[in-house]
Amino acid sequence: MALKIRLRPQGRTNHPFYRLVVAEATTRRNGKYVESVGWYDPFIEDVSKGINIKEERLQHWLDQGAQLSEKAEALVGRSVPKIIEGLRQKEAAKKAKARAKRKAAREKAASSK
Repeated sequence: MALKIRLRPQGRTNHPFYRLVVAEATTRRNGKYVESVGWYDPFIEDVSKGINIKEERLQHWLDQGAQLSEKAEALVGRSVPKIIEGLRQKEAAKKAKARAKRKAAREKAASSK
């Protein structure tokens, strides 16, 4: 079960309102979701008042392996940049580990020749 954190449209005509939800990747845009982790109202001018994200629940789902959608990542980056920074560091560490493993394998192969 692959989980996505994405925006789910709510509101009325010409006045959208979005919920930030954790849902299975295969569900429809307006379909069933696992948990709501925040909301976003684009009509509120002040960014700090227009976005409400439950940081601890969002971090929990990211630790469980949920992936942020493109728009959700931009929204989280505006309101809680430390979570995005942590994701970037985790990805960089993973790439560095893989790079070190490849380098060790190449050195081992070269020394055995």
